[in-house]
Amino acid sequence: MENNTTIEVGNSASAEKSTINIATPENGNVDVDVFVAVNEAVPEQVLKNVETIAIHQDRHQQSITADRRVLNKIAAFFARPGFLYFQIGFFAVWIGCTNLAERNLIAKNFPQFHLDLHGLEVASLLISTEVLIAQAHQEKAEEVRSNLTLQVNLVTEQKIAKLISLVEELRTDLPNVKNRNDEEAEIMKQATNPQAILEVIQHNSA
Repeated sequence: MENNTTIEVGNSASAEKSTINIATPENGNVDVDVFVAVNEAVPEQVLKNVETIAIHQDRHQQSITADRRVLNKIAAFFARPGFLYFQIGFFAVWIGCTNLAERNLIAKNFPQFHLDLHGLEVASLLISTEVLIAQAHQEKAEEVRSNLTLQVNLVTEQKIAKLISLVEELRTDLPNVKNRNDEEAEIMKQATNPQAILEVIQHNSA
């Protein structure tokens, strides 16, 4: 089951708004959450780029198999800071109960914590969990940066294509400039279609 997320982007000085509907899985297992809040008008082409990438991410989530979703949930659970705090609390209680057992305040047959036997294992578990949490946080931050870089590159390429198109039009309008057919310029002035590129990548990787 999917939930629809609507992002509204508009100009504070205008009543017009552009909306982007993003379908996200019910488990919320979308790698990147996009929140857009700007005071200046966002170009329509930028919105189309954002929507294209969001649709691609949604299709990727839908293509994940059920067993992989379960593994992702398990990995996400272990990569939460709360799991690390749970471990610390558990071992603290275990050490406290061991101290009580040594004082005969609870049953002597209670499985006791021995620093020489369990200390290294506990330390390794806590360090491994901390590393997993740090890696998960770093991966999320890196994906946000990658998405931002991708959007900037798309917009830059589209602006360059527009400039080439304007220069070509200007060359035909100026009487003192020789008009000639530049096939390379004709190709370069065509803005890149992100959807077409994604389809080619998916076809080649299939």
